Amino acid sequence: MSESESAIREARLSVFKTYKLYVGGAFPRSESGRVYEVTDSESGRWLANAPLSSRKDARDAVAAARKAVAGWSGATAYNRGQVLYRVAEMLEGRREQFAREVAAAEGLPAAEAAAVVDAAVDRWVWYAGWTDKIAQVVGGANPVAGPYFNLSTPEPTGVVAVLAPQDSSFLGLVSVLAPVIATGNTAVVVASERRPLPALSLGEVLATSDVPGGVVNVLSGRTAEVATPLAAHQDVNAIDLTGASPDLAAELESTAANNLKRVRRPAPTEAWTADPGTSRLTAWLETKTVWHPLGV
Repeated sequence: MSESESAIREARLSVFKTYKLYVGGAFPRSESGRVYEVTDSESGRWLANAPLSSRKDARDAVAAARKAVAGWSGATAYNRGQVLYRVAEMLEGRREQFAREVAAAEGLPAAEAAAVVDAAVDRWVWYAGWTDKIAQVVGGANPVAGPYFNLSTPEPTGVVAVLAPQDSSFLGLVSVLAPVIATGNTAVVVASERRPLPALSLGEVLATSDVPGGVVNVLSGRTAEVATPLAAHQDVNAIDLTGASPDLAAELESTAANNLKRVRRPAPTEAWTADPGTSRLTAWLETKTVWHPLGV
């Protein structure tokens, strides 16, 4: 490369990507038309633009999630597992991209960021394997005083609003999202406010996977601004407050009580690399019990 060509390249302005929301299997711009700059956590370098979601975007995402509930919850657990495993395959194929985004978002060296992505993919596979097993763990036959079968089985809660962790932009995101959809619920995800790029890129993966449109909807922007209408929305059945500050979590929990939403409070600290157990799976399940007379 000649000196003149090198000088031209150095002087060239970079083209910064402007991400879009992921709602109903499509990529709309924010209804407000607003975006904000996402910067490198270490250098402050401008990385991309992310959409600033509005209340209207939140309502649209809930409508898309509600529309997808019947088909997703009605699919067999085995089929949901296959679909989620396909997502893990696609995440593996974009490992380098996610490693770059995690490194920039969390200020990690390349090797550590790659390890985070590997852990996130493994976590997704782990939850994919639970889709056809969780019913056996939390369901079963109940002893009753009478000639009846009494059977309890878990069912999805419905539409779950998920406030993604603010600091763990990918592993934490996967850890809160995967159990929601593995158990047959649909999700409206509010990405990390300062580190939204891995979540927005995940939307691009989901759009080209076998996950039906509307099962996962990804919003970015100011967490409080987006979460408040979700907590108040009468068609949201549950909300995960992991990504909320203590003050915001208390406010959202009070708002969510208006239609008796299930609420998962944020833990003081989260060890995202630890064994997640089944608590996030069972948090979004309701138990249906059926009585049936014994045959003669």
